[in-house]
Amino acid sequence: MNGKRASVGAGKMKSGFSEKYQTVFVLLCLFILWEALVRLLKVPQFILPTPSSALERLFLPQPQANYKWALHISVTIYEFVISFAVTGIVGVALSVLMLWSKTLKSLLIPGIVFMQSIPMIAVAPLILLWMGYGLKTNILIAFLVSFFPVVINTMTGLEEIEDDLLDLVRYLNASKWQVFYKIRLPNSLPFIFSGLKICATMSVMGVIVSEFIASDKGLGYVIIICQGIVDMPPIFAALMVISFAGAIMYSAVVLAERLTMPWAFVKERV
Repeated sequence: MNGKRASVGAGKMKSGFSEKYQTVFVLLCLFILWEALVRLLKVPQFILPTPSSALERLFLPQPQANYKWALHISVTIYEFVISFAVTGIVGVALSVLMLWSKTLKSLLIPGIVFMQSIPMIAVAPLILLWMGYGLKTNILIAFLVSFFPVVINTMTGLEEIEDDLLDLVRYLNASKWQVFYKIRLPNSLPFIFSGLKICATMSVMGVIVSEFIASDKGLGYVIIICQGIVDMPPIFAALMVISFAGAIMYSAVVLAERLTMPWAFVKERV
């Protein structure tokens, strides 16, 4: 029996280890394959650079071109974190307000759908003309890109309650606040975190779009400058940093989800 338990425990540890590092292993294999194919096929650097050349531009000093990576990365990360926080707070708060006021919901939902239907790349120049360059413009553009999933997912979680449960708490004379705090909010947590996961990737996309048009700093600005001079390795270096930032934010949301609602992950540990 002890031998079986030990083998089962070892199997679980091995499985957990493999699940934890399989993403890193897959990415490493992809980078190695990319490096090998580019070198074997002798693809020109101005078409597709190798990962090593992109990382070299990122970490090693380049006398022919100083892209001030520390400045641009810090600006993009700052805008990304602020826009994600603003989108999450405003999106959830707006959903709660629409839950409490059907009139407000009927007024706002058509406008939200209308704004989401407009390509942001077409609206961004107008926002630039109205607000000018700066942090507020970039955050607003990123907010408009990423707030829709947060609002829709949160609204779905707040409203998707079984009628029998609502009838029961009403029979027990529960107040509207008690129904919200004890039933609607816990029920909406999986939906809220689902929206935040989408927001984590869309916010960084919104920040880069805003930097394409309305910024003279940031990784989006670096990409535009390098595109003009056909310098491909820095573009791929910027893309790697952007992807890494999005993955870190997504992982942070997953961690917050596990800490906030551990009961949802009990089956994974059994």
